[in-house]
Amino acid sequence: MTQTALRRLIDLPGIADLEARALMKPGHADPSRRDEFPEVSAVLAAVFGLTAEAAEDAPRPDDWDGIERLSPLDQVEAFAAEGWDVTDAKKKPLRMLAVLAEPLALAMRGVAGSLPEAPFVPEPKEDTDPWGAGLAAEAVRFRKR
Repeated sequence: MTQTALRRLIDLPGIADLEARALMKPGHADPSRRDEFPEVSAVLAAVFGLTAEAAEDAPRPDDWDGIERLSPLDQVEAFAAEGWDVTDAKKKPLRMLAVLAEPLALAMRGVAGSLPEAPFVPEPKEDTDPWGAGLAAEAVRFRKR
């Protein structure tokens, strides 16, 4: 069984910059202060096609699970179950997750907005074992005898 790699939220355009800004000014990650930081809305609109306000106002399906209201650790698990890694390099939830969770959830589930196209990343080639390759070549020579 092949395990598929999770798409990393921090690898999307502009998200790493927002994360760095939230490190320097924690107010960037506060959803209640989003009017103070228009660059956050600009990145959300560029990446997901949704601002935080539009995501908040978007109608939800009847079976919506409220993933955006879970605790950060629960969000990490819930997003991972749907193919997204929302952690930093130290495997901690992103500082910006409180702001990013709602637009990401809406876009990945096709409710509102959209996800950016992922660049094609080929799977790594399997390493061939020179010992096994030598045995295969030896078997071919033996059959010819």
